[in-house]
Amino acid sequence: MDTSLVDLAIALPVVLALAALIALLLRRVFGPARSLSMPTMTVIGVLGVSVGLLLSAWVGGAARLWVPTTILFSVGASLGLSAVVAAVVAAARRDGGDIDVTAVLRAGESDRVEFKETARWNVRENRKDARMEIAIAKSVAAFLNSRGGTLVIGADDTGTAIGLDRDLATLRTADHDRFELWLRDMLSTALGRNAAAQPRIVFAAPGPELPAVCVVVCRPAPRPVFLTQPKDGGSTTDLWVRVGNSSRALGVDEAVEYVARHWRPSPSTLVLGRPSAR
Repeated sequence: MDTSLVDLAIALPVVLALAALIALLLRRVFGPARSLSMPTMTVIGVLGVSVGLLLSAWVGGAARLWVPTTILFSVGASLGLSAVVAAVVAAARRDGGDIDVTAVLRAGESDRVEFKETARWNVRENRKDARMEIAIAKSVAAFLNSRGGTLVIGADDTGTAIGLDRDLATLRTADHDRFELWLRDMLSTALGRNAAAQPRIVFAAPGPELPAVCVVVCRPAPRPVFLTQPKDGGSTTDLWVRVGNSSRALGVDEAVEYVARHWRPSPSTLVLGRPSAR
């Protein structure tokens, strides 16, 4: 029996499992929204193992497969290459550093920008209202399912910063960290955990004497994001997208057609794990 073929047969699934574990670890470190897709990261991990094998052979001469030196070189090269690529991608997806809140508010609402005065507090009825939360989830889902966009919580329709005091007062601890934790939890319930992890959340004031607002930056999602909300004693699930300056739920036929068109496979989807902006 050819032992080299046996070694190869054993090594292939081991290498794939190792690459997948490294990919999963790095996606947890950098976050799904700032990482490449699992298949892409796994392929990079496999390439890293190949680099490690070549280095092991170069350093040790005719190196064998199942020896500590070869294994260490392979694991180290796979982890190193994957970490470098993940770090570069994460840095490239930081949306250009700090957000210019003043410029966002001054530009006004558009197909990529929306203002919400509150996230939990019904201003007209002067009480906490779950419908406000659903409105926030709809806007986030619509941005994720479209070309991305920015949601500003704590600003009125004219772009005037109102602040988050009314929403913060509904929390046990009235601070920005607790507000972000609540927002992530709410989005996780309405949109799912993967979708809730994707937006970038920043708190900033548009001026020294003005109250801080919450800025939710959404990049195009790599797959459809559906919103689930209670209705008539049960629940309903819809696909929300941006249509002009508003968010809109698509009917079944429209949703099927939109998903097929918007998430059509392309080089960018394979490499970046998200659709191109259309």
